[in-house]
Amino acid sequence: TPGLAVFCGVVGFPCCQQHGAFYYSLFFIHFFLSNTLGLPVCSFLLVLSNASPASAHQLHQVTKDLDHCDIPYYVSEFVEREVGNDYDSLRKLDNLIDKLSENKKQLEEQVLTVSSEVPKRIQNALKNAEDSKKSLSRLLEEETLLSDSVNSHLLKAQPWMEDLDVLISQVEEIERHLAYLKWISRIEELSDFEEVLTQLRWPFVGPPQSQALGLAAPASAPDVYNNLEMLFSQLLKLQTSDELLTKPKQLPEKYSLPPSPPIILPIQIMLNPLQKRFKYHFTGNKQTNVLNKPEWYLTQVLMWIGNHAKFLDDKIQPILDKAGSSVNAGLEFSRALVMLILEKLAADIPCLLYDDALFCHLVDEVLLFERELYSVHGYLSSFPSCMHILSEESCFQRWLTVEKKFALQKMDSMLSSEAAWISQYKDITDVDEMKVPDCAETFMTLLLVITDRYKNLPTASRKLQFLGLQKELVDDFRIRLTQVMKEETRASLGFRYCAILNAVNYIATVLADWADNVFFLQLQQAELEVRAESNAVSKLQLGQLASMESSVFDEMINLLERLKHDMLTRQVDHVFREVKDAAKLYKKERWLSLPSQAEQAVMSLSSTACPMLLTLRDRLLQLEQQLCHSLFKIFWQMLAEKVDIYIYQEIIMANHFNEGGAAQLQFDMSRNLFPLFSHYCKRPENYFKHIKEACIILNLNIGSALLLKDVLQSASENETTLKPNQPSATAALNELGVYKLAQKDVEILLNLRASWPNTGK
Repeated sequence: TPGLAVFCGVVGFPCCQQHGAFYYSLFFIHFFLSNTLGLPVCSFLLVLSNASPASAHQLHQVTKDLDHCDIPYYVSEFVEREVGNDYDSLRKLDNLIDKLSENKKQLEEQVLTVSSEVPKRIQNALKNAEDSKKSLSRLLEEETLLSDSVNSHLLKAQPWMEDLDVLISQVEEIERHLAYLKWISRIEELSDFEEVLTQLRWPFVGPPQSQALGLAAPASAPDVYNNLEMLFSQLLKLQTSDELLTKPKQLPEKYSLPPSPPIILPIQIMLNPLQKRFKYHFTGNKQTNVLNKPEWYLTQVLMWIGNHAKFLDDKIQPILDKAGSSVNAGLEFSRALVMLILEKLAADIPCLLYDDALFCHLVDEVLLFERELYSVHGYLSSFPSCMHILSEESCFQRWLTVEKKFALQKMDSMLSSEAAWISQYKDITDVDEMKVPDCAETFMTLLLVITDRYKNLPTASRKLQFLGLQKELVDDFRIRLTQVMKEETRASLGFRYCAILNAVNYIATVLADWADNVFFLQLQQAELEVRAESNAVSKLQLGQLASMESSVFDEMINLLERLKHDMLTRQVDHVFREVKDAAKLYKKERWLSLPSQAEQAVMSLSSTACPMLLTLRDRLLQLEQQLCHSLFKIFWQMLAEKVDIYIYQEIIMANHFNEGGAAQLQFDMSRNLFPLFSHYCKRPENYFKHIKEACIILNLNIGSALLLKDVLQSASENETTLKPNQPSATAALNELGVYKLAQKDVEILLNLRASWPNTGK
């Protein structure tokens, strides 16, 4: 610019017409600021900032662009503003320099002041930082303590929080149920379902003819039934989301009731009036609520079930079927009423648990109720029943105790009765085949009744406990029979002794039959599982139980069979002693001097054999009348075996026989002894094989006897010389009909023959 050019010319700098202002300005700023004033560019700008408001504004603009190093431009602008085109303004330079020098001095003082204050500020800042650090450390310590305290408190409060969460959840659930119940209540208010039931005169609690009222056909019957179906179906749909309104009252867990779904809502509504009636009559201080009359409420429930059965089957069941429900209306109705019974029993039983008469009466009535409920009304065993209440531990143990007590009393009375050993069917031959004395039949009936009483118990463990009671009773009865039998030992053929034997046989036979019953087979399986878990039996016994080779009554049956065998043996021994006494003369018969068959016109029984045969006949007839068929069969077979061996050893093998003696022996045996037993079997001689075969050998003709003797002798020699292909002694004997006797016995018998050809015998 012209002013800058003049200034530059004064100081001796060349200037270009076009760019002089720019270049000289640069040189001037550099020279003036650095050499004359000794100020840096930034200080010069600060001086400019104090020059005037306008220069401050310009400085503000300059400071904005300091990073761009556009200082020459601003210096040029400063000179242009201060000098301009006025050449006389160069006189201002002295003042301007003085002013800038003064500003420089002030700036230096400010810089010195700042440089002296900065350490103090830094020290204060460091002190503040140190104080802040200490404060922070203290806060951290407090935070740690507070955190530990909070954690400890949370740990202690955790169980409370969990309990509180449960309570809150329960409260929330109750609130949801309450809200739902409000809607249900509102729906019930709007429903005309109970009005429809009223029109049908529900429930049917009057006399039996009132059952037909609900099935009557009044003029408006179609509309009533249509409304019934519509409302029942709608209520049935509500049931899908409801678990509170229709949920039955829960009995304590000790009764172990099986899980069962809630009663469907429409049936529940239909049951309301009956439930109210039941609670009115059978709770509180009503005259109908007495402990000694459980049959009143049990019978009432059965009547209600029966009275409503037809209506439920004819009118309600089709609605359920149409809705696709699997519910049986009659069973649902019965199940709800039975729950009333269970609640009643649970409340009453503790009050009469130690009164034997009342408790026993209650059990009897409950069992009668259950029998009719299952047999008549088709109640299902999977539903809750009275047996679940009776199965509760204290009640069940009391039941077992009372059952045993009354059973023992019954046993005492039946054994002391005058008719204890007399059969009730003695005059009816077809029925009295077992010849069972009254005491034994009564006892087995008692056991059968006990079985019927406990067979519907819900668990196998409870059934096994009752089975154990039955075993105890059987063993007790066996001991009592044994005691009575010992008193009758001297009269082992007497009526009472035989009656005891019949009783033992009957009990063992019935128990064996029961062992094949499905119910006891199931108990056998349950007992097998229990024993296997407790290692109470050997692997062999477990195997026998599992393969059904044994039964739950085997131990009792074995004891009874042993007693039966001992008693039969005693009877057989008694008769056999009598037979031996009667056969003494027959043993002394002169078998060597009897006339031959040819010398006698007619063969007749040996007179010495009559006592023996008469004794046998009389005892057989007596015991056939007194013993049952199976026992008598065992008896006569045991006796026949003893007589066979006795006659063979004591009479035949102890004598020699001529032709007449052998013929007489065969006649006595085959025509008199054997026929005594022909009434009991078709071929009695097969039970006297020793006698039969001995008679064959003794009565062989001379030629056959000699041939047999040679064969036996040759067979003996062949055995010693080991010569093969010789005739077999066994084959020769079998050909004659001898199978029982050994070769040596046959040789002895041949030697008992008194006459042989060419001998002096």
